[in-house]
Order: sequence, then structure tokens, then C-alpha cells
Amino acid sequence: MLLDEFSASDGDIAAYRFRKYKIGPVIGKRSWGGVVGIRGTLPLLDGGNLMKPEFSRYDVEGKEWIMEGKGIEPDIYIDNDPAKEFDGVDQQLDKAIEVVLDLLKAKPPTVPPSPPCPDKSR
Repeated sequence: MLLDEFSASDGDIAAYRFRKYKIGPVIGKRSWGGVVGIRGTLPLLDGGNLMKPEFSRYDVEGKEWIMEGKGIEPDIYIDNDPAKEFDGVDQQLDKAIEVVLDLLKAKPPTVPPSPPCPDKSR
């Protein structure tokens, strides 16, 4: 999964769960760390609305608040060089492709066999 300093909110949560469930490595830079949720709005007399932060995330053990104000640290840190990025080179994406190809070589995917065809003669 690619991650950078502009990943926030659901981007933080998705990266946290990606790592938690060991789907694969997180590559890039630490995310922003803003995940406090907003549930609905409060109406104001002038017709505007007030949106107040109400809840955040804690770990599955219930021991510490996670993500908020911290972000998610990548497994493989890669910072895009702005000059290279301007020239169309995305170092984070290139590293992710390299890592995925290496993982595919080390553990090629398998396709499960098809189930028997259904018997529709009845």
C-alpha cells in the first residue's frame, strides 16, 4: 500500500488495517494522522452548520489511542524527490512495483480449482 503525508482520515485507517491484517507492506511516508470523526452537524441560526469532532480510534486491545496526531509509519520509507516527481518519476510507486514483483516471485499466486459443474438434470 502506498502512503504519504497527504494520506489522512480513512487513508490512515486503511493503512493501519492493511498492516494489522498483514495484507502487505506499507510504502512511502508517514500519514497525516487526522482521524477524529464527525457525526452529523449542528444547525446555526444563520443557516450555517457546526461540525464538531466527536470520536477517534484506539487499538483492538483497548490500551492506547492510535493514529490521531501520530499517523501511520510505513514499513518501507521512501520520500519522493520533488525534482524527479516533476519529471514524472514516482519513487514511491517504483519501489512499490519492485516490492510487489519480488513478493510475487517469492510466493507465486495460486488459483483454486473450479468446483464441479452443478447437476441441473433434475
